[in-house]
Amino acid sequence: MRIVVCEFMSLDGVVQAPGGPQEDTDGGFAHGGWSHPFFDPEVMGGAFDEALGKADALLFGRRTWQTMAAAWPGRAGDPFADRMNAIPKYVVSRTLGDDELTWENTSLVPGDGAVARVRELRDGEGGDLLIMGSPTLVRTLLHEGMVDELRLMIEPVLLGGGKRIFPEDGVLRTLELVSTVTSGTGVHVSTYRPRAAE
Repeated sequence: MRIVVCEFMSLDGVVQAPGGPQEDTDGGFAHGGWSHPFFDPEVMGGAFDEALGKADALLFGRRTWQTMAAAWPGRAGDPFADRMNAIPKYVVSRTLGDDELTWENTSLVPGDGAVARVRELRDGEGGDLLIMGSPTLVRTLLHEGMVDELRLMIEPVLLGGGKRIFPEDGVLRTLELVSTVTSGTGVHVSTYRPRAAE
């Protein structure tokens, strides 16, 4: 499987709480819902549709999974929602119990063995393992060299601070720009893959 990360991102690299005011207020973050003014159903929505269409499973951190689990089951009847609800899902958590996995087709990946378990999934057969949001998990997987593609929706807004996905470990990582398209709202939807070592 390929691990594909799909993120809404501000121009200054913040991915925290793009969807709503109470989505993630850690660190006093006060700009929740910042991505809404820039959402373009054709370009950005199309990028998510394409990513989900190629995915054989979804992978989340706990907070993102809880946000999604509270939203998507109630949207049945929409093709995107139906796919989100039907597809296998994995949630990495040190605190969730199996009895809390109320979203259909969700399996728990215990936090202590998460990297090894995700590596097993990645080494298995199948299409893409898609991650949306989940900045802590994405940062860990980038650090481990396990992300095969980044699909970033870089929006023309500066948030001045918040959660980011990129490791701050001093390691140089070179990427290749695979594709880019600009929405009418000024969002660059850019796809990157790690450049093979020469």
